[in-house]
Amino acid sequence: MRQDSRLSRMLHVLIHMGRHKGVMTSDLIATMLDANPVVIRRTMAGLREEGYVHSERGHGGGWTLARPLEELTLLDIYRAVGEPSIFAVGPAYDMPGCPIEKAVNATLEDVFSDAEKRLMERFAGVTLADIAKTFVAPEGAQDGTQHGQSCRP
Repeated sequence: MRQDSRLSRMLHVLIHMGRHKGVMTSDLIATMLDANPVVIRRTMAGLREEGYVHSERGHGGGWTLARPLEELTLLDIYRAVGEPSIFAVGPAYDMPGCPIEKAVNATLEDVFSDAEKRLMERFAGVTLADIAKTFVAPEGAQDGTQHGQSCRP
């Protein structure tokens, strides 16, 4: 099963935006993430609707942060990107009349619900600034926005 990387990718972008002076175009972000600019615009639109980023159209336009990294949590961004599924495993509903399947599913649903609640609490307690503090800029980068081998542009 393919992992949903929207949360990770948008965290990456937003932290770059927090260190970048000026706007970041959809094309620049798409190049950085090896993605289609249309997909970037669609995903960023969800962040804009929540008030986390601004966008400007036209020549010289692009995306900027609407709030500082200190005010954005993992939970905020998780919700803004559509609350992708946390778990790749889950209950099976192949035999709805089977009492064992019902018992297994009830237990799994309870365990997953508890784990998701704890994860959301943890997400709420971590800001993007917390993540940004762990980043060490490559030598020669003045503001951490120069992309090394791990980031394309």
